[in-house]
Amino acid sequence: MNTTTLVSRYSSSYEDDCYWKMAGNTPTVIRKVIALFLAVFVDLSLVYVSGFVVTHSVFGHLARLWVSAALRCLALTAVTLISLGDLKPLLLRVIAAHSLLPAVFETGTKALCNEETQYGLLADMRCWLMCAAASLAGALFWELTIPDSDVTAASKDKKQKARVLFVKVLHLYKADFLLLLGGLVFLTLAVMCEMFIPFYTGRVIDILGSQYQPDEFISALLFTGLFSLGSSVSAGCRGGLLLCAISSFTCRVKVKLFGALTKQEIGFFETIKTGEITSRLSKDTNLMGRTVCLNVNVLLRTFIKTLGMISLMMNLSWKLTFLVVMETPITVLIQNIYDTHYQRLSLAVQDSMALANEVANEVISGIYAVRSFNTEKHEALRYDNRLLDTHTLKTRRDTVRAVYLLAQKLTGLVMQLLMLYYGRMLIQSGQMTAGNMVSFILYQSNFGDNIRTLTYIFGDMLNSVGAAGKVFEYLDRKPQVSTEGELKPDQLTGHISFNNVNFAYPATPNTTVLQDFSVELKSGQMTALVGPSGGGKSTCVSLLERFYEQRNGDILLDNKPLKSYDHRFLHKQIAVVSQKPVLFSGSVKYNITYGLAESVNFQEAARKANAHDFIMKLEKGYDTEVGEGGSRLAESERQRIAIARALVRQPRVLILDEITSSLDPDSENKILKALAGCSNQTLLVIAHRLKTIEKADQIVLIADGTVQERGTHQELMDSRKSYYKLRENLH
Repeated sequence: MNTTTLVSRYSSSYEDDCYWKMAGNTPTVIRKVIALFLAVFVDLSLVYVSGFVVTHSVFGHLARLWVSAALRCLALTAVTLISLGDLKPLLLRVIAAHSLLPAVFETGTKALCNEETQYGLLADMRCWLMCAAASLAGALFWELTIPDSDVTAASKDKKQKARVLFVKVLHLYKADFLLLLGGLVFLTLAVMCEMFIPFYTGRVIDILGSQYQPDEFISALLFTGLFSLGSSVSAGCRGGLLLCAISSFTCRVKVKLFGALTKQEIGFFETIKTGEITSRLSKDTNLMGRTVCLNVNVLLRTFIKTLGMISLMMNLSWKLTFLVVMETPITVLIQNIYDTHYQRLSLAVQDSMALANEVANEVISGIYAVRSFNTEKHEALRYDNRLLDTHTLKTRRDTVRAVYLLAQKLTGLVMQLLMLYYGRMLIQSGQMTAGNMVSFILYQSNFGDNIRTLTYIFGDMLNSVGAAGKVFEYLDRKPQVSTEGELKPDQLTGHISFNNVNFAYPATPNTTVLQDFSVELKSGQMTALVGPSGGGKSTCVSLLERFYEQRNGDILLDNKPLKSYDHRFLHKQIAVVSQKPVLFSGSVKYNITYGLAESVNFQEAARKANAHDFIMKLEKGYDTEVGEGGSRLAESERQRIAIARALVRQPRVLILDEITSSLDPDSENKILKALAGCSNQTLLVIAHRLKTIEKADQIVLIADGTVQERGTHQELMDSRKSYYKLRENLH
């Protein structure tokens, strides 16, 4: 039976017998205050009795301390149970630590240094106050780092996830192993040199304060200079190597992330906003670089310095060292509280900045619509609101940091005052020299900073790992549209079949776009898809391009499923020219040969697309820059370059999606005439201008995601159904 069970049974029985009869309906807060005053009174009484006993030499000093510790622990436990009726694990830890600390401290002092301090009443009171403060600080530190509540499961999972992400980031640094190893070597040298500088500074002061000896003075100055130089040179080399590693890592991760993003299905980009993606690509990858290189660099450097300083401080004065070490739990406690709030606000700031970037991207990419509808002020206000949200979050985050820094400085100031006061006593008693005290002060100043750095760096690493988690979320994401096909036949006819295809877009899964859709595109023939907008024509093109995966049914190319073909092979055999083609910054030649070797016959493709003549009239011909998105070209010129880009690939299946809307009749006739000469090519045309597809081998009327009619132009006109009515309405 454990202690908690015994306490629970004892408190339960005592409550039933007398406690509630005495307490009645006393409010909980008042009971706790009464319990606190009662516990303090009982404990101080026992401390006074203990001092009386040692004054009259009833027991030995150490025996008196341990007996007193046991009695105080039992008495405080009993008072807590009687007053509160319950004893939580946190209270039990505080009581045990508060009662046992004096005995443990005095026993350790006797065992290690063979010293013994006989406390009088005043000394015991000071000891009591210090032990109470240390016990409360230790209990709070325990509660924050290892809480008793069952709700810590989520926190444990978070820490486990952070460790896994950290290992994954470390694995990505494998290529920079030599740079990291060199940085670690110089880091160690810099720390070792830096640690001895305060020691020789104190040595110089002792030499100057006593009988001056030139040789010792020069030797101390020489060692101080050498260690300072060694520390500076090593620190510079360390920084250079680690910065090189960070730069290499960041570039590599950005390339990997960009490659992973480009492999995602189109539906992914419809559900994830552009601003969020660019934020991950630009900002979070940089934060990942800090996770290992900078943070681990600071962690190792600070840890090595701390261990070395403790060793040197113990040699100077073990008593002052124990006093300084008492700052550690308070510092860690403050840091844990700060990390909890700062991390949450930092993540909120990142998300808010991503939303602000999204607004900016939307406005810039749709500037024509913004100007057309005169919504400049509206968009500026919307962007301002996003920035205001970010500013508010940053203000809250910075306020938390300001309070943290204030608490940090106050803690260091109080500890320094205590150290100076106790150090003066040691100097007066001859246990330290003035030079040793100066060295110790220099070490203590760095020691406090090191402890704060150690506690801070864990929080900062969690922030960096949080950013890494968002990056790995994209790096590890598998596209929902498979690109793992391996089929690459030497001969391909271009025969396509849609068999009972059903499809809904990922963004609107409850809206069926194609329903039991079946159509056949024969090799060497021209098939035209017509019908009202939103009927499913462009969806057929998207499915042929493998932008999406159909829910059920089959799409076959030469009687083989599209997904069984090699991704690169398939997109070389199926080329699409959309209504609003996308051109990239670069020359006309670059855009026509996009993704291909420049040795291909691009001029022949431009002639078929009726683009060669206008290209030659440009300032630099095929070397003319088209501008961002082709902004320097007219819409019809962009369209013809896009057609040439498709034709230069010599695809077996060519898809023209509403391309004639921006072409003049002459260009349209020339292009269609050139395409009609390709007898071995399957041509799929989507058009609203029915005049352009009268000579198609097959016309398919699509409405509401199903095939309504199919046949030649004459057959459909003779049937006088939907196609006939559509044709008549357009005249």
